[in-house]
Amino acid sequence: MQIQVNTDRHIPGDDTLTDSIREELQHALKRFDEHVTRIEVHLSDQNGENRGGADDIRCLIEARIEGHQPNVVTHDAASVKQAFTGATDKIKRVLSTTIERMKSH
Repeated sequence: MQIQVNTDRHIPGDDTLTDSIREELQHALKRFDEHVTRIEVHLSDQNGENRGGADDIRCLIEARIEGHQPNVVTHDAASVKQAFTGATDKIKRVLSTTIERMKSH
C-alpha cells in the first residue's frame, strides 16, 4: 500500500510529520492491506496562518481499492493530530463497510 502525504503552505510537511502519519496509517489500516492500493492524506489549514479558529485544520484521506472508485473522508479539528485521528477512524469504518460489501457480492 502506497501512502502519500500532502500539506498546504500553512502546515509544515516535514519528514517527522510525514513519517509519523505513514506509520500510524500502516498500523491502523493493516487489515485492509490486500485490498487498498494507495492512500493519500491531505492536511490543510482552512483559515490560513493569520486567522485562528476552532476546528480549522482539515485532514482528507483518500483510499483507493483496486477496481473501485476512491473512498474519501474528511475531518476538521483544532490540531493536525486531532484531524488526522478523526479522519483515520472514519476511513477505517468506510473501508470496513466497502470491503464487506465486496465480499458479499
